Amino acid sequence: MKLTELQIKKAICPKEQSLTKLSDGGGLYLEVKLSGSKNWYYKYYRPSNKKENRLPLGGYPLVSLKEARLKHAEARAMLSKGIDPSEYKKAIKESRLDGLQNTFELIAREWFALNNKSWKPSHGDRIIRRLEQNIFPFIGKMPIKEIKTPKLVEVIKKIEARGVLETAHRALQACAQIYRYAIITERAEVNIADNLKGFLPPTIVKHRAAITDPEKVGELLRKMDKNKSYPSGACAFKLMPLVFVRTDDMRTAQWENIDFKRAEWKFNVSKGDEPFIVPLSNQAIEILKEIKQFTGDGKYIFASDRSKTGYISQNTMLDALRAVGVSKDEMCIHGFRAMARTVLHERLDIDPYALEHQLAHKVPDILGPAYNRTKFLEQRIKAMQVWADYLDELRATK
Repeated sequence: MKLTELQIKKAICPKEQSLTKLSDGGGLYLEVKLSGSKNWYYKYYRPSNKKENRLPLGGYPLVSLKEARLKHAEARAMLSKGIDPSEYKKAIKESRLDGLQNTFELIAREWFALNNKSWKPSHGDRIIRRLEQNIFPFIGKMPIKEIKTPKLVEVIKKIEARGVLETAHRALQACAQIYRYAIITERAEVNIADNLKGFLPPTIVKHRAAITDPEKVGELLRKMDKNKSYPSGACAFKLMPLVFVRTDDMRTAQWENIDFKRAEWKFNVSKGDEPFIVPLSNQAIEILKEIKQFTGDGKYIFASDRSKTGYISQNTMLDALRAVGVSKDEMCIHGFRAMARTVLHERLDIDPYALEHQLAHKVPDILGPAYNRTKFLEQRIKAMQVWADYLDELRATK
């Protein structure tokens, strides 16, 4: 029910309470304190990390009900585009305090807000944190046109000096993208970050740990059988070797995407947001039926009341792997993908192109990625059952 001016004027905070909240719907509410002050707030979830936040909209009666609703509508419109209204307000305030409208930080936050809606929350969090910790303290308050190449070199070199070369590379990459945005919006003319390509030493690529020797795969599976996690974590852990999807795709799996009759799991992959099909082996179906008795009434297959997201955390399966005695030098969760890719091709003679599709990798195709979700599907259905049966054999062979 919507508020009225009369209700607001009559609102008195009971003495036994610390405050009273009068809701107007959609996250907009008026907070009435013991002192009698009344302030408007908009409660929402940040697009970057889905955490709850509230945006101050001003005090009543200076900001009337009508004005509060207008501010609320503006903030909601901003949020619908993936822009965090609090972050935007902060950037504008900081630039005005300095009397500067085109500071590096202001433009960077605009660029971030526009792009963040298309990124995974964890990716967006890393980008903005990297800028806030490594870039903004040194050049954030400077007008972007006044930042010279030596100054940016100095900032990037500070990151490298701490021994985090990869962070330095990624920070420079973000700066280059921010400069491109500034040029497009006519607030910069030269991309000095782009001109610094090659001045940092290259990073050493370290492949993720994966077990690919069949005998050792059997040992790994026997260790995994000793896992004693709670149901959601345990079943996700057992299912991973059978489906070898990306960690985020497993964590966020939803019941509505499982077709038990067709033995298929259909969803949009987290990397690229393309539609994808995972054929489910008999063994995978059994694991899903096992967890269904615990989480089948909810949205997420691997639900968790320990997490604010409603599903298991990023480290649930990794912690389980370490708990059963598998070291980080031996195997990581992403390693199940490399394990399946290698063994299915080298030992079970599965077509590598079919495997690339099953790994949800982008494979050149004149018919485009929308068609790729069903490419080699018949081969993939057979391969996934052959793989599950082979894992059972390896588990049983000591």
